Amino acid sequence: MSGVAPLRAVLSGDSALPRPDFVPDQVPAWLLEGVAALLVVGVVWLGARLAMRLFSRRIMQYVTRPSLGRVALGIIRAGIYILGLLTILRIYGLDLGSIALSVTVFSAVVGVILAPIVGSLISGVFLLADQPYEIGDMVELPDREIRGFVDDITLRYTKLSTLDNTFLVVPNGEMRSRDVVNYSADDTRTRLVLRMLVTYESDIGRARQLMEESARTTDGVITGGPGIRIGRARYPAGPDCLIETFDDSGVQLRLRYWVEEPYRLEKVRSLVQTRVWDALDDDDAVDIAYPHSHLVFDDTSGELQLGGNEPSQRSGSAPRAGDE
Repeated sequence: MSGVAPLRAVLSGDSALPRPDFVPDQVPAWLLEGVAALLVVGVVWLGARLAMRLFSRRIMQYVTRPSLGRVALGIIRAGIYILGLLTILRIYGLDLGSIALSVTVFSAVVGVILAPIVGSLISGVFLLADQPYEIGDMVELPDREIRGFVDDITLRYTKLSTLDNTFLVVPNGEMRSRDVVNYSADDTRTRLVLRMLVTYESDIGRARQLMEESARTTDGVITGGPGIRIGRARYPAGPDCLIETFDDSGVQLRLRYWVEEPYRLEKVRSLVQTRVWDALDDDDAVDIAYPHSHLVFDDTSGELQLGGNEPSQRSGSAPRAGDE
């Protein structure tokens, strides 16, 4: 019954806030409490702004990752707001013990309502610790075919600025359970692949040379230089065309080339494909392959039906009995 007394006092007009000596007795208790609560709100608001100006620059000097700095500032701001809320509750004669109805009800509320929020907060802690991406990185969500830049990382969600000039807010619980492609984590260079099928009669060496030259003359493509290291292996920096497979309709060639930055992948891919098509189409020694189908009719192919259910007569065959 300890939580009922403060509520009863508030409803009856009795104030839990001590009345200052300079306040007349004619001033009602609820007005005094309201003014005190407004003062607390103003002090909390000014205190939060001053704390952000005071600590933001110092925190960013010691924290190399912007996401951790923003989370630290958010925790400081939340602490100030919580302190102000507790102060207002004390003004009205309430405390944590009086607003907690029971352990069972509180547990049910946490389990039903706060479970997704708590899960997102825990996922946010793991994301900040694992560092799969950082603010400013270009990422892609393959399952939704969305690509954009990480605009903000909090304990509850990750905010993406897509290439379509829209914002996408994804809870951290979903970000940890899905595949995320990071194009700019350690190295902004990205390798693309183009497959082309040429006929067996084509000059394969000439086709490979034309494809490599087409990619090398495209803006945004790395033309050469030291090998690019991925793990323990090094790969050629310039365009490289290899024979991949021997298919039924021709020889499959695979062109691999590196793009300097991941911000114009679709544009660079289109330019390379256009140059490759023009180069192969203008060269008489190379023909682009496409599937061919040959239909053969002989004595083993059965009888041809023409508009009816009865089979047609073959040339030179004798008429059947009953035919005129």
